[in-house]
Order: sequence, then C-alpha cells, then structure tokens
Amino acid sequence: MIQIDRNLTPAALLPKIEALFTASAKKIRSIEANWSPEKGAPVFTIQGKYTSRGWTEWTQGFQFGGAILQFDATGEKEFLEMGRNRTVSLMAPHITHIGVHDHGFNNVSTYGNLLRLMNEGRIPENEFERNFYELGLKCSGAVQAARWTKTATGGFIHSFNGPHSLFVDTVRSLRALAVSHKLGHVLMGENDKKHSLLGRLIEHAASTARYSVYYGEGRDFYDLRGRTTHEAVFNTTDGNFRCPNSQQGYSPFSTWTRGLAWAMCGFAEELEFLRTVDAAELEPYGGFAAIEAVWRKAAEATCDFYIEHTPTCGVPYWDTGAPGLAKMGDWASRAADPFNPYEPVDSSAAAIGAQGLLRLGKYLGHDAYIQAGLTVCDTLFDTPYLDSSEEHQGLLLHSVYHRPNGWDYIPDGGNVPRGEACMWGDYHAQELALYVQRLAKNEPYLTFFG
Repeated sequence: MIQIDRNLTPAALLPKIEALFTASAKKIRSIEANWSPEKGAPVFTIQGKYTSRGWTEWTQGFQFGGAILQFDATGEKEFLEMGRNRTVSLMAPHITHIGVHDHGFNNVSTYGNLLRLMNEGRIPENEFERNFYELGLKCSGAVQAARWTKTATGGFIHSFNGPHSLFVDTVRSLRALAVSHKLGHVLMGENDKKHSLLGRLIEHAASTARYSVYYGEGRDFYDLRGRTTHEAVFNTTDGNFRCPNSQQGYSPFSTWTRGLAWAMCGFAEELEFLRTVDAAELEPYGGFAAIEAVWRKAAEATCDFYIEHTPTCGVPYWDTGAPGLAKMGDWASRAADPFNPYEPVDSSAAAIGAQGLLRLGKYLGHDAYIQAGLTVCDTLFDTPYLDSSEEHQGLLLHSVYHRPNGWDYIPDGGNVPRGEACMWGDYHAQELALYVQRLAKNEPYLTFFG
C-alpha cells in the first residue's frame, strides 16, 4: 500500500520539477538531433538510445507533444517551433489512421496542445493556424469514433485487434472524441446519418466501466474491487460479452498496472470534461447524474485499487499477478525495487496513474487522492527513476512496454528489464510535472479540452 505523505504540497515539488524539465530539454534535443523519421516513431530505449518497434504508430504524438509541453513549462521557444513544425510535417497520417484506437494519444498531444496554448494566450492568435489545429482535431475524433462495435448493452471503440476487442487503454484516448465534439463536429455515416461523438464517448466509457473494471459485486463477486482487465472480448454476432483477456499483462485475471493507470487517468479526465457539457446534451444518454455515477464509481474503484496494491513509494510492478512477486515476500509493504531479479516495475504506469489520482482528488475535493498523487510524484521526480544524464535519451527510467512479447531490453547478466525508458512514460512524466507546476504556481488548471 502507498505510504501517503500527508504534508507534501505542489510547491514543495517545484525544485524537482525544475530539474525534470532541465533534464527533459537535453533528452528532446538529443532525440531530435539523432532520430530519422524514416525509422517510424521512437518507442522505447535500448541501452539508452530510442528505438522503434513496428506494431502501431501510437507514440509519435508523445515525441512531438513532449516538445510542446517543454515550451509550456519553461517558455523555451525552440521547443514550440520543434513541436509545431513536426506536427505540420509528420502528424497528418495520424489524423486519418483508420487502423488504431490511439487518436487521443497522438493528436490531442500535438494538435490539441497547440490549440490549448492558443486558447490560453500562450502563443499568438492566428486564424489560419487555429483552423488548421481545429480541423485536425475534428477529423481525428470522428475517425476514432468510426471504429465502432455495437454490443447488447451499447457499444465501444474497438482496438486494433479487431471488432471483438475492447481495450481499457482507450478510455483515455476518448479525449479525441471530447475535443472534436466541443469543436462542434459529428461523425457522418451511411445515408448521411449523424453520429454524436459525445454519445459514442459516453457509451464507450460505460462499456469500459462495465466490462473492464471489476467491483467485487454482481458478476464480479469473486473478484477484487478496482481491478482491471486489459481486454474485454465480445461476440460480434450477437454483441454479448464473452470473456476477459490480456495482451500486455500477465493474465486476464491479474491486473496489468499500466492498463489500470489508463483507466484511472481516463475516467478522472472525462469526469472533468463532463462538468463542462451542457445538461441538455446529456439528457439523451441518461443525464449528468447517471453518467457521472458510472464514471465516478470506476474512477474511485481503480484509484483505490492502485493505492492499496502498489508498493509504499507509489511505483507499481508491471502486473499485480506477475509470478515472480511470489518470490519477493511482502513486496507491497516496502518501496518498489527496480533492480530486483524477479519482476520489473513500470514507472510509466506510475506517471499516468499519479495524474489520475490528482485529478480525481481535485474533482471530488478529496485530499487523500491528491496526497497519494503527490507522493507518487515525489518518488518519480527523483533517482532512480528520473535520469538527468547526457548519455541516456530517456527521461523516466524503469518502464516496461510488452513483457509477454519479450520486447523490453534486459541488461547482460540480468533476468528482468530495467534501466530503460519509453516515449509515453517520458511524455506523461512531463505532463504530470506541468500539471503540478501549475497547481503550485496558481496558474490556469491544465485540461486537455482547455
């Protein structure tokens, strides 16, 4: 269980945040100077150097979005120009990518961050530039929403595995639909039928809450409250749920902690978004109170599970059922050990999950969640997780990508991955630091739909 520091404040973390952005500037420059776009998107490091991994191009937006966040946090204009130029030259294929469920990752991190900065007055108003960002975001949300599978109880945006597959990750990628809807867009279908992006967002979130999150009641009476499964599998003929599954976790009946973190952060962010939607728009889907109850239940359950099943420092192991944990004694009663010989930790899950804790705490006015989130930050923004060296291109060390596929680098003489970084971990460390920095300095609250 996380040992929550009840006295920690956002302001107390500012020295560590400053050090983080000093380090990230070096990393971004190094990647920009040494990476060739022909290689595809950088995904994770091997011996300190970023490499690609052909599966889906879901990390490109984090690469260029990280540069935009660097400008946001520090005002260094070279990073604004880098992020803006790379968005224009390389991100267009991601807008029309019909084969992935990752639009909220790629395009809100780039086009979305740039539009937000313009809305905040951080970059000059330019009508043509604004229209460019808005068109990209409108199209991105509609393309993602088109990956639609109808079920017996509603529907969901299916993963790249196919129409049977609901990934827990996608609840955070719903931000693409949210932004597109706020910009007044809809998905046009056969016979000119208009499909509401808000409606599909609400239905997908409801499906995730119902089938990807467990509550220890009803159908899930045998299970633990707040646990998540990576994939929910459906019969596409009749729309009925069939079984849980896991692609990147250890098993369908254990919790892959990055999937848990995506749910924590995704539901918390969508609750914040829900408060900005006009009540009349929500009535066809049951109204604000009914929608909020489902999302809040999922957010609280997953955040509680994270607090209760994570080591005292706030950084989780990659899966709560990973077999090597049985050799580590009472692993949850002490700080995580990224150098242990049995199971890897996943710092990227901590960076994502901490933002979920902070946002849910802010939304509910619950200090316990906020303090838990700050406790995770205090650990991540320091050694052995934060890397400030010139040699390593990664910012946040000890992350894991795909343990079952064996994609993560294991150092010579070791048994498990350690010491490497990933693009989503670095990006979310920056986003988390920017969020806390704004709280500490009483600056505008950071939201993806701002």
